[in-house]
Amino acid sequence: MKFTLSWLKDHLDTSASLDAIVDALTMTGTEVESVTDPAARLAAFSVAHVLEAEKHPNADKLQVGTVATQDGEKRSVCGAPNARAGMKTIYAPIGAYVPGLGVTLEKRPVRGVDSEGMLCSAKELEAGTDSDGILDLTGDWAVGTPAAQVLGADDPVIDVEITPNRPDCLGVAGIARDLAAAGLGALTDKPIAAIKGSFPCPIKIEIDAPDACPVFAGRFMRGVKNGPSPEWLRKRLEAVGLRPISALVDITNLISLDRARPLHVYDATKLSGAIRARLGRDGEALDALDGKIYAINADMCVIADDKQALGLGGVMGGTLSGVTDATTEIFIESAYFDPARTRRTG
Repeated sequence: MKFTLSWLKDHLDTSASLDAIVDALTMTGTEVESVTDPAARLAAFSVAHVLEAEKHPNADKLQVGTVATQDGEKRSVCGAPNARAGMKTIYAPIGAYVPGLGVTLEKRPVRGVDSEGMLCSAKELEAGTDSDGILDLTGDWAVGTPAAQVLGADDPVIDVEITPNRPDCLGVAGIARDLAAAGLGALTDKPIAAIKGSFPCPIKIEIDAPDACPVFAGRFMRGVKNGPSPEWLRKRLEAVGLRPISALVDITNLISLDRARPLHVYDATKLSGAIRARLGRDGEALDALDGKIYAINADMCVIADDKQALGLGGVMGGTLSGVTDATTEIFIESAYFDPARTRRTG
C-alpha cells in the first residue's frame, strides 16, 4: 500500500522526520518496503527564464532560445510552438536524465546549432500528459527554483506491506492512528458528518447470498456532474500509482485508500430494477472495466440487477453500468464480501 507523507499528515499532527516515521512504522510491525522521493528524480531540473527566442537558421520549425538558468545564460534549441521570449519554464542541463524520454542529455548540434540543455514539456518530466509545448509557468518563480517545488512533486511516497492481521492499516487514517498510538504525534479526528436524505432511495437492495455478501449498503444521488477531478485529487492518486479517470471514480479510489472503505459507483439510469448480491450462474460473463470479458461461475459473488451481472463482488465492476461524463444520477455501493471467495474470484 502506498501513500504520501502529506496524505499521512492529513490524519496525523506530527513534526517527526520522514526517517522517524519510517522507523516507527517498522517498530509497530508495518514493514516499509520502499520510500520514493520524487524530488530526487527531478533534482537536475529548475526554473529558467527565456530571454530571447529566435528562428533557427537551418530549420523552419525550430527556435534558438537564450535562457537564463541557475548556471548562467544558456542556448537551447527548441521545437515547441509555444516557446517565446519572456516566459518561464523548466530547464534541463546537459547531463540530466529526462524521465519522460528515457535519455540523458548530451551537448550536440541540432541542425548545426549547439544546444546547451533542454526546455521541457510536462510529459518529458512525467508531470502530465501534455507534450505539445514546453511548460509555461504562471506565478513569480525565481530562476533556479527546483522543478519539484514548482510541480508539487516534493512529496515522498511510502510503500508499506500490510499483513493479513492488520486490516485497520489498509487505509491512511488507520496507519495514522497506529503511529499516534505509538507516540509519534496526535491523531487528527475527522468525524464523518451524517447527510440527511431528501427522498427515498428508488433502487431496492437485495442480498440473495448472505454467505458471500452479508452486508450491502447503497445511496442514490441525483443532480451530480461528472468530469475531470480537481488537480489535488489527480496528483494524490498519481503519486501512489493510480490513473485518474473521472471525479466520480477517483473519489471512490480516494476513500478506499484513505479510510480502507472500498466503494463502487454506478450510473443509476443504466440499472434495471433491484440491485442484488447473488452467486454467479454458469454461462454468465462480465464485460469488465479493465476491457476484458470474464466468464462467471457459481462460486463467484456477483452484483447484478434484474437483467444482467454488473460486477464481481470485491473484485471489479462492469462497463454496462459505468459512469461517464454524461452521468447525472448515481448509486454508490458500500458492501462487505466474503474474503475467501473474493480471493478465489480475483
